[in-house]
Amino acid sequence: MENIVLESGLIIIAYLCGSLPTGFILSRVFGNIDIRKYGSHNIGATNVYRNLGKKIGALTLLGDVIKGFLPVYLVYFVTGAEIWVSLAAVATFLGHLHPVYLKFSGGKGVATALGVFLVLSPQLIVISGIIFFLTLFLFRYVSLSSISAAATIPLLMYLAPFSYPHSYIITSIIIAIMIGYRHKENIKRIIKGTESKIGGGG
Repeated sequence: MENIVLESGLIIIAYLCGSLPTGFILSRVFGNIDIRKYGSHNIGATNVYRNLGKKIGALTLLGDVIKGFLPVYLVYFVTGAEIWVSLAAVATFLGHLHPVYLKFSGGKGVATALGVFLVLSPQLIVISGIIFFLTLFLFRYVSLSSISAAATIPLLMYLAPFSYPHSYIITSIIIAIMIGYRHKENIKRIIKGTESKIGGGG
């Protein structure tokens, strides 16, 4: 019973860590603005970068990755149980998407997912990263690159020469689907040709 209470508490902590709105906080501190009122109205690193520059954008990216990594790693370190690690991963990711601190309206979760996958599948991050940057180089859409990289992870887990826990694979599928769903408006704009591109043009 004590273990269940501890593990349940860790899942709540994971959600609260994921809820920390890095981009919102940094835009307030360094830009004195509410980033939700600018650009794409998103609290993620891409919108922060476009409105406050590379340094604050990079800090937002780093912060979102760290908040994805730390709580999941904590649960892995304390429990070592695959199911609880998977639940912590989903809770952390949902925290970014639906942060309690911002009335449950958050970002798209790509950087936070990166932090999560650094615990679940660090071996696959390099391949997924290559997919991201190759897609970005070819099409210059951050949104399309993010969706492609996220979709790669569950496929790579399934095809890996060593076996990943089923709960990890299911978690990666859930995260990939949710990232795709959160980018649905971006997908519509890509089809229409109105989506913003990195480096200008579109």
